[in-house]
Amino acid sequence: MSATTFSSICFDRGCFWKGEAKSSEWKRQNGSKLHVGGYMALSSGSLRISSSKQEKEARVALLGASGYTGAEIIRLLANHQFFGITLMTADRNAGKSIESVFRHFITQKDLPVLVSTNDADYSNVDAIFCCLPHGTTQEIIKALPKHLKIVDLSADFRLRDTSEYEQWYGQPHKASDLQEEAVYGLTELQREKVKYARLVANPGCYPTSIQLPLVPLIKVCVSLLWSNSFQACLLTLTFFVVFHK
Repeated sequence: MSATTFSSICFDRGCFWKGEAKSSEWKRQNGSKLHVGGYMALSSGSLRISSSKQEKEARVALLGASGYTGAEIIRLLANHQFFGITLMTADRNAGKSIESVFRHFITQKDLPVLVSTNDADYSNVDAIFCCLPHGTTQEIIKALPKHLKIVDLSADFRLRDTSEYEQWYGQPHKASDLQEEAVYGLTELQREKVKYARLVANPGCYPTSIQLPLVPLIKVCVSLLWSNSFQACLLTLTFFVVFHK
């Protein structure tokens, strides 16, 4: 791929504008970081396009690929060594290529054309990332083939109690049977459950930032509460308060 494909290419040691970048410079800077179009920093090697599509171990579908979370999943999986994207849905952009929606995917020539949810064919899919908005995911996931592994990025399966879901999101839950099956996907705390789950509810960003430091702290506090030393201190404090009134 020629470096002059892009309007500007910024290396660690400077910037080449379109028409100024030379292939010899490109080769010498092979290990440098590359910044393309203001979207992400990549090594030059990761931008090379293979002439033949490699077979990946897991074939992945993205539902709602033209939204923000869908674009992030594409960015993470497009060059992944184990995952291959074989299906992408986007009802409002059906029939378009993903690069026409997000220009920073212009180098990803192997990605499938966007299709509507109703036209999706799951025969070549092992796992699904559902990137649809809150409230729209439940019925769609309920209708998916039962053998597929699913990671839902909405809030639809995060709350165990469906009455709490209705309280916070203003509508009744439409897949309560799946809610009982869903595993809250905080891998640092539930790695084994996530490993064997069919439906994983991906945690939100703010809850994750709070839970990761708080849960270990709570566990320590609980263990101290039942330790002999803590109980001895508590007993001593109780006697002190009682006899010094």
